[in-house]
Amino acid sequence: MKTIVFTGGGSAGHVTPNLALIPKLQERGWNVHYIGSKNGIEKDIIEGEGIPYSGISSGKLRRYFDLKNFKDPFYVMKGVMEAYFLIRKLKPDVIFSKGGFVSVPVVIAGWMNRVPVFLHESDITPGLANKIALRFATKIFVTFEEAKKHLPEGKAIYTGSPIREDILNGNRDKGLRFLSFTSTKPVITIMGGSLGAKRINETVRQSLPQLLEKFQIVHLCGKGNLDEALENAQGYKQFEYVSSELPDIMAATDMVISRAGSNAIFEFLTLQKPMILIPLPKSASRGDQILNAQSFEKKGYCRVVYEEQLTEEALLKSVNEVYEYRLRYKEKMRGYSAAGCLEDIITYIEEA
Repeated sequence: MKTIVFTGGGSAGHVTPNLALIPKLQERGWNVHYIGSKNGIEKDIIEGEGIPYSGISSGKLRRYFDLKNFKDPFYVMKGVMEAYFLIRKLKPDVIFSKGGFVSVPVVIAGWMNRVPVFLHESDITPGLANKIALRFATKIFVTFEEAKKHLPEGKAIYTGSPIREDILNGNRDKGLRFLSFTSTKPVITIMGGSLGAKRINETVRQSLPQLLEKFQIVHLCGKGNLDEALENAQGYKQFEYVSSELPDIMAATDMVISRAGSNAIFEFLTLQKPMILIPLPKSASRGDQILNAQSFEKKGYCRVVYEEQLTEEALLKSVNEVYEYRLRYKEKMRGYSAAGCLEDIITYIEEA
C-alpha cells in the first residue's frame, strides 16, 4: 500500500487544504499519516477526523526579535530528529506539506530520507516556513498564478486551492432553519477570524440597526467575543465559531464579509458568494491578506475595505453597493472553477 505523510499546522488554514486531499487519496488506496506539533490546533482537528497522528517538537519561526528565538532552533533540531526516525519507520512514498512552523522539521527530515516532498502555498508570497522548506522540496503548488514570480523558476505549479467537498454540499433550507431566519430577507455572513476580529466585530455591531433593516446577519465573531446584549436580537445570530453547520450556513448566505485568508476566500469564490474583504493590516501580519484581497478585487470578485478605513459609514456603503451589484460579482466568479485542483495535485503525488 502506498503511504503519504501530511504535515502543516499552527492555524486552521494550514490544515483544511490537507483535509480536502486526504479523503480523495484514501479512496485511491493510500495509507495516510499526519505529523504535527504536540499541542497545536492541527492535533485536535486531525485526531477528530480519525487520522493517525504523531506529534513532534517544534519552535516558532518569528520575523521579530524575541528571547525565545535563541532557544527555538534547538526545538526545531529536536523536531527534525523526531521526524527523521518517524519517517524511517513509516516509509512514506511522498510527503505533502501545507506550511506553518511545524512543517519545517518534517520537510527537512523527508529530504534526509530521500522522500519526495511537495509543498502548498496559499498566498501570493510564500510564508517564512515555506521559504525555508522550499530548498528541500521537489515542487511547490500555488493557489494564485501571481505567486510563481516570487518562487524559483520551474519549481512552482499553479493548481488553485484544494476545496473541501463538504463546504460545497450545504442545504439552504437547513441553514435557514438552523438560524431561525426567513427566506424573504437576504443573509450576510460575517467572519471576523480568530486573529484581529475586534475591529470588525465593533464596527458590525455599531452598524446593526441599519444592517438589520435590510439583511439578516450571521456573525462568527471568534472565541470570547459574544455580546450577551445581542443574544435575542431579531434577525441576528452570533457564534464564536461553527463547524458542521457551516456548509448549510454558507448555502443560506447571499453575501460575505470576511478577512482575506486564502483558503476561506477561495471557498467563497467557488460558492460564488459576493464578498467584502477586510484584510489584516501590515501592523498585524506580513501583508499577505492585502495582496490576496487586491488580487480578488482586480478580478472583480470582491470589494476591499482596508481596516484603516473601516468605519460604520464605510461598511454600510460597501454592503449596499456590493449587494446592489451582486449579479455582476457572481458573473465574474462563474469564470473560476476549482474542479481540477484536487485532481492535478493528486496526479503529481501519484507520479512521484
